[in-house]
Parts: sequence; structure tokens; C-alpha cells
Amino acid sequence: MEYFSSLAIALIFIILGKHGAKLWERIKIMNIGNFRKEYTLNGLRRKDLNRDPFKQFELWFQQACDANLPEPNAMSLATASVLAEPSQRMVLLKYFDRKGFVFFTNYESKKAQQITENSQVSLLFFWVALERQVQILGNAVKISTAESIKYFATRPRGSQIGAWCSQQSSVISSRKMLEMKFDEIKRKFQNQEIPLPSAWGGYRIVPHSFEFWQGRQNRLHDRFLYSCSDDDSWEIQRLAP
Repeated sequence: MEYFSSLAIALIFIILGKHGAKLWERIKIMNIGNFRKEYTLNGLRRKDLNRDPFKQFELWFQQACDANLPEPNAMSLATASVLAEPSQRMVLLKYFDRKGFVFFTNYESKKAQQITENSQVSLLFFWVALERQVQILGNAVKISTAESIKYFATRPRGSQIGAWCSQQSSVISSRKMLEMKFDEIKRKFQNQEIPLPSAWGGYRIVPHSFEFWQGRQNRLHDRFLYSCSDDDSWEIQRLAP
């Protein structure tokens, strides 16, 4: 097939009709399996790691920012219900320190409901341009209202209004209804500061393990696991790729 032009391939599929569509689906499936990328940028050695996983994360996060990657603070948040039903979504890390990693959401959302049932969660940062990922496992806890108010005040006004008008994860009849609610809240708080919604705030993920992954050639990736010990020190182990 590689010797035909794109136009010729398209004409063949048109002639074949529905059979061509089925063939194209098969080809797409085969091509996905043939995707290949060698990871050649860097290696990761034990002696290069900081003993402190928070400092190691800070170093990698700063390098992701310095590389001008889009949304370097985007992270996949995995939660599970009390029945072990998993769910994932992308959220934005807003700040972190030695106490943990903070993101904000609606406390009536699906993620919040699952955190209430099972506070153990997973975060995953994937900086593909740097051939790196970091997985963090930990316990999710609500931050204080005062801390949420402090962050909420820094949000753009449109985002503040959006937090009031969206009952996250609930079924809505149309986008028009959502936009009407936005206009209603906008009028309600016209010419005044917008207060923190009672159902909106932050969670802090308190880690008990970090895994730093660096892509390497031949799929022999470097993986290092930091595990928190009873005395709050961190044990570092190399994992097989």
C-alpha cells in the first residue's frame, strides 16, 4: 500500500464501498500496533536522584516548564469507588509543597464522590517531549476553606462564575441552559466580588509513593520507586521496565 498515493488509496476505498470501510478499519488497527518511537533523550541513574522525592519532582517539573511544554501541570487523576469502580480524568495541579499536591474541583462531582468513598488516589504526569512520567500514589484530603478562598480569589472572574453555575457531573438538558445559568450568576454578582461556592474547593494528595520513569532505548526504561517508611524517610528502589 505504501507505493500508492493517498488519492489512489482513497479512490480504491470509494470503489470498494462498505467493504473498503471495513478494510480501512483493519488497516488502522494494524498501523496502531506498528507505531514505534525510540526514547533516546536521557537516562536516569540512581546516583543522579535526589534522596527527597519532592525535590526530585520539583526538578523535573521545573524542567518541563523550562521546555515550554503545553500544560506541564496537567495530570491524570485516578479514583475508585467503594466498589472498586475506577475513573480517570485530567485535572490541573495548582501548587505543591512538602504537604502534598493540590487541585481544585466541585465537591459534588464524580471524582469528589469517589474520593469520599475511597480516599486512595493516583496522579500521573506524562511529559512526552522529555520522555518522562511521574506517578504519585497517596491519600486525598480536603484543604481548609480558608485555603480554598485564597486560591479562588486569584481565578479569572469568568472561572469564578463558572464554578457557581456548573453542578459538575450532573445531567443537563442542553448547553443553552448552562449558558443561561452563567448569565444569571453574572448578573447576580455584578459590580461585587464573587464569593467561594460552598460546593467548590481543593484537595491535597498526600503521597506515600513516587515513581519516576525515564524512557530508554529498546524499551529498557529507567524506573525508580520512592516508598515512604514508618519513620517518614524514603526508600529508593530500581524497578524492571
